[in-house]
Amino acid sequence: MVREIMEESMPFRVDHFAFRVSDLDKAIKFYQDILSLKLLSKTVDEERHEAFAFLELAGGKLELLQLLDENNSAAGFEKQKIDQSFCPHLAIRTENLDPLILDLSEKKVNIVKGPMEIPGLAKWLYIADTDNNIIEFVEWK
Repeated sequence: MVREIMEESMPFRVDHFAFRVSDLDKAIKFYQDILSLKLLSKTVDEERHEAFAFLELAGGKLELLQLLDENNSAAGFEKQKIDQSFCPHLAIRTENLDPLILDLSEKKVNIVKGPMEIPGLAKWLYIADTDNNIIEFVEWK
């Protein structure tokens, strides 16, 4: 059955990536102001005790998800620790990393690691959002 469903929908396309956040409005502001993503929708699902937003991302969407308590107020949240493997992460391709690095520096975004380079192959760096969700920017050579 799964194989039949997969064959009907081939080729696969990315629909969305999701990050859990502690404060939906703060996270939306980060992604709009820092990465210039466009907000598509914001919803509070009181029945399931969560709030979520979708932002436009070339090749799909980014979902930001905030869990709510039984009163639909912000639930407790502990920022994840940044693992040296930087997994999981969202990787975004860019044609030229250098102007992006300048822009991130001007906006005082903490670059977690990089830029790094494998000559002739790729150049990349990692940043963290307000909840330590990792975003990689990569320039393929």
